[in-house]
Amino acid sequence: MSETHTPMAISRETRAWSTSGYLILIAFLVLLSLTIWRIVNFAGGQPEESEVFGFVVSTGVAMTLLVILASGFYMVQPNQAAAITLFGAYRGTDRNHGLRWVWPWMGKTKISVRANNLVSDKIKVNDLRGNPIEMAAQVVWRVVDTAQALYDVDDYKAFVMVQIEAAVRTIGSRYPYDDFAHAEITLRGNHDEVGVELRKELIARLQMAGITVDECGFTHLAYAQEIAGAMLRRQQAEAVVAARKTLVEGAVGMVDMALAMLSEKGVVELDDERKAAMVSNLMVVLCGERDTQPVVNTGSLY
Repeated sequence: MSETHTPMAISRETRAWSTSGYLILIAFLVLLSLTIWRIVNFAGGQPEESEVFGFVVSTGVAMTLLVILASGFYMVQPNQAAAITLFGAYRGTDRNHGLRWVWPWMGKTKISVRANNLVSDKIKVNDLRGNPIEMAAQVVWRVVDTAQALYDVDDYKAFVMVQIEAAVRTIGSRYPYDDFAHAEITLRGNHDEVGVELRKELIARLQMAGITVDECGFTHLAYAQEIAGAMLRRQQAEAVVAARKTLVEGAVGMVDMALAMLSEKGVVELDDERKAAMVSNLMVVLCGERDTQPVVNTGSLY
């Protein structure tokens, strides 16, 4: 018998009912002043017994109203929101900043919608070729759906940390660290392209928590310590080979040009053996790492 899993209900932010707290504050102060005036006036007079019961009841009602009014105030700062609930049920989000008021039996959970800048810890990842590398990322994120952030994940800040690490591992294993042939996208040589891929990966992972990513990039990218020395020697060797290849290609072109010009201008006629000797000498001169010492022939041409 196979088990069926009920999909998680996805919350969606809606606008909550609330009113300006300044109007309620004025009403509260007026009612408080009237209540105090009535108590003082009643205490200074000589009321009859029939008036005492009415005074007690009206004063009790006024005090109850004052408590209700005072319990409904809350403050919302700029770039902050308050999620309103009624007996555990989500009733909307108030994004109006300033002094606000709702019924006191309604719950209020404040959440920041400001941009957050987070730098992840350095983690070790195997790149596309299996080389261990160290990576760390900087991410600018913010909450766009307060209902999802509060009610679809247990702790949205911890959720962001875990998903950033998972996304960095995914992107790190998707590309090689370096490629001297420049035939593919690499982590070291294509920061913009890889950064775009990282942002797409993070947005997809954080969407269920009502969070978006405004900016991201790598703050640390290097070979792991255990292979850093070997990879450095490999890079140096590949750089030397590339430089040698360019030098030889240039030398061959110069030798070919020299032989063609000598033949074209009729300066000297060389047989195949002499051409080979000349090519050998020119290649040594052009490709050698040290300055050559010419030997001057004072005899015959050969």
